[in-house]
Amino acid sequence: MRALLLSNSTLPGEPYLGWAREHLNTFLGERKRIAFVPFAAVSFSMDEYARVTQGVFADLGHELFSLHTETDKLKALMNADAVAVGGGNSFQLLRTLYSTELIRAIRVRAMGGMPYIGWSAGSNVACPTIMTTNDMPITEVPTLRAMGLVPFQINPHYTEARLEGHGGESRDQRIAEYLALNQRTTVVGLREGTLLNVHDDLMTVEGRGLRLFRHGAEAKDIAGGVALRTSLSGA
Repeated sequence: MRALLLSNSTLPGEPYLGWAREHLNTFLGERKRIAFVPFAAVSFSMDEYARVTQGVFADLGHELFSLHTETDKLKALMNADAVAVGGGNSFQLLRTLYSTELIRAIRVRAMGGMPYIGWSAGSNVACPTIMTTNDMPITEVPTLRAMGLVPFQINPHYTEARLEGHGGESRDQRIAEYLALNQRTTVVGLREGTLLNVHDDLMTVEGRGLRLFRHGAEAKDIAGGVALRTSLSGA
């Protein structure tokens, strides 16, 4: 199984997917036909989402087509060399993956070796559940269970920052609440500009680094360039 799981698509002052282009290029290798999943789009159209994403991958020498335009989405996926799942709202994404029956099809192909790329919500659905998303549940999903391509939870766009004068919970507090009820789970807080390059049971942290959360333990920062097991044993 090969996956590239990004915290975010865009850094301030940089073009869409700009910070990740070198990583995408290395990960994908030779020219590929990529199935794009734009279902997390809510406040912008899937047509526009597909158009701008096609441009990025065309610049890298790849052909990208969007599954939202395909009548037979499962057949179209079978004819792709890789899949890219875009960010947006995780609940809308997961709901549509279930309604189109793509969730199982993508998982089967990804576990069989098809390269999987996800950013933000697209990284959330690669986890066992979407329970560590930052998104508001704007639509009802049949279940919170996701693809389980990796055995841990991801919190994209992770930040330890707290706003002055803001009385709401910090991100660390939210994650601690999750772990209080899911004590055997590990949460990876992916900072902006960070991705996980996963190959079977090994992965490399690339970019700005992450923070690892476990119930009853101090959070641990891990820098970019560090290799880990996906089980996170020893981390």
